[in-house]
Amino acid sequence: MDANLIVSNILNPPVLFFFLGMTAVFVKSDLEIPAPVPKLLSLYLLFAIGFKGGVELMKSGVTQEVVLTLVAAVLMACVVPIYTFFILKLKLDTYDAAAIAATYGSISAVTFITASAFLNELGINFDGYMVAALALMESPAIIVGLILVNLFTTDGKRDFSWPEVLRDAFLNSSVFLLVGSLLIGFLTGEHGWQVLEPFTQGMFYGVLTFFLLDMGLVAARRIKDLQKTGVFLISFAILIPIVNAVIGLAIAKVIGMPQGDALLFAVLCASFDQGIGDIFDVRIAGNIATPEVIGSIEYAVALLNTPLLMVLGHERCGAVTAAVQNEPLPGDISTFVKAIKPVVAKVKYQPGNTVDNAVIANVHYQIQRLKRSPLLSERLQSGKLKIVGGRYDLDTGSVGIIT
Repeated sequence: MDANLIVSNILNPPVLFFFLGMTAVFVKSDLEIPAPVPKLLSLYLLFAIGFKGGVELMKSGVTQEVVLTLVAAVLMACVVPIYTFFILKLKLDTYDAAAIAATYGSISAVTFITASAFLNELGINFDGYMVAALALMESPAIIVGLILVNLFTTDGKRDFSWPEVLRDAFLNSSVFLLVGSLLIGFLTGEHGWQVLEPFTQGMFYGVLTFFLLDMGLVAARRIKDLQKTGVFLISFAILIPIVNAVIGLAIAKVIGMPQGDALLFAVLCASFDQGIGDIFDVRIAGNIATPEVIGSIEYAVALLNTPLLMVLGHERCGAVTAAVQNEPLPGDISTFVKAIKPVVAKVKYQPGNTVDNAVIANVHYQIQRLKRSPLLSERLQSGKLKIVGGRYDLDTGSVGIIT
C-alpha cells in the first residue's frame, strides 16, 4: 500500500481526534463527554447515511446486483453466528457462546460510517444500497443467536417472548431510524437531498470527528479489560473479523461488486455490534446498591432507555470475602462491607463455600434493592425493563446466569 496514503489517512482530523481521546485516558485527563451526547451524535450519523443511501438507491434503481448483494448480506448475518457459535462452544457455555456469536453476526454502524468516510476521502464511489445491507444485517444475527440458545439448552432457563424479541430486533431505535431515513431518502430523491444537504452533508464530518473523539475515550478505557479476557477470546476477536472479511470479499467478487461496494461489504461482514450507549457500566465494590448507584442506573434507564440490567458478582470477590471474615478494616472500607454482612448471615451455615454462596446471595439481595426504586419498578411492571443476576468466573471468563 502507498505509504503516502497511510500517512494521509492517519493525519485526517477524525482519526487524530480518535487518538486524542485515547491519549486523554492514558494521561488521566478529566476529559469526558456526557452520555446523551454520543447517543445523539450516533443517531445523527445513522440519519445522515440512511437518507443519503435512500437518495442514491433511487438514482440507481433496484437491479439484479442490488438484490444479490442484499441477499448475500442477510445470509452472512445468519451464517456468521452459526459457525462462530460452535467455535465459542469449545470454551464457553451456550448462553455466552450464543451472545458473542450474535454480536459478531451483527454489524457496527460506526465502522460502516468510518469506512464510508475513508472511501469519500479517496474519491472512490460506492452505491447507496449498501446502507440497506447495513440495515438488513442488524436483526437476523440476534434471532439466530436465540434459536441457538433454544436448540442447545435444556436447563429450562429460557425466559423470553418471541413477539417481544422480534419487535426489539426490527424496531429498535438504530434500525428504525436507519431504515426510515433510507425510505424517506428514496421517496424524496434529489429534491429531498437538496433541501437537507446542508444538514446531512455539511455537518457530517464535524459530527463524525467529535463522535470518534468519544470513541477514542471509550476504546482506551476498555484496553485494561483485555487482561481479564484470556488468550482464547482475544485470538477469536482478532482472527474472526479477518476470516469474515475474506469471505465477504470472495462473495463480492462472485457477485461482481465495484471496488467501493466490495470494501463496504467486507467491512459489514467483519464488523460486530456494540455501539455507544449499548452498555452503561456502574462499578462499585461488592455490587452494593447505594443511592448513588441506584441514581446512576435510573439515569441509564430513564434517559438512555436501557432495557436490561445485570447485577454481576464474581468469584473470590474481595468485598464479600471481607464481610465473611468479619475482621477490622482500615479507612472507609468497612462502609461497603457493612452493607454485605446481612447477606453473609443468611448463608453462613449453608453447605459449600461460604464466600461463593455469599456472592450469589448478594446478587439476589442487590437486585431486590434495585426493585424498590419507584422508577425501576414502574419500568419492570410495564415490561420495558428486566433485571437479571450473573456470576463472573475469573478463571474461564464465562458468566453464569443466577436464577
